[in-house]
Amino acid sequence: MNTKLDEAFRFQQHALNILSRRQDVLAANIANADTPGYLARDIDFSQQLKSAMASPAAVKSAVSLSLTADRHIAAQSTNFNDDSLLYRIPDQPSADGNSVDMDRERVNFADNALKYQSSLTFLGADIKKMMTVLSQG
Repeated sequence: MNTKLDEAFRFQQHALNILSRRQDVLAANIANADTPGYLARDIDFSQQLKSAMASPAAVKSAVSLSLTADRHIAAQSTNFNDDSLLYRIPDQPSADGNSVDMDRERVNFADNALKYQSSLTFLGADIKKMMTVLSQG
């Protein structure tokens, strides 16, 4: 049963992990908007999601938690290496070498937050559907 639940939530799990990591990257870009020589980074969401869904192996956890009861669910997180981050090509390079465009970063940050919230909403709806089926069965 656990395997079927894992498979049912796999897409949303990967999507939420990648969106969360992207939010961190975009926040770092915004935080370093005035840092000379800082190069803005981003994640290719669709490519990362395709590669995450293509790997049949379970998510390797960077976090190690001990379970204190039989009914606890093991926590999992996705490892992201900096090789998956892309450098953004600036539309208008600055004199100090910083490639952060605050307008673009704000739009991407808000868009990513909206996608994250939507993904949580979809996941919640899936859980409610399963709970309805279980309570009627």
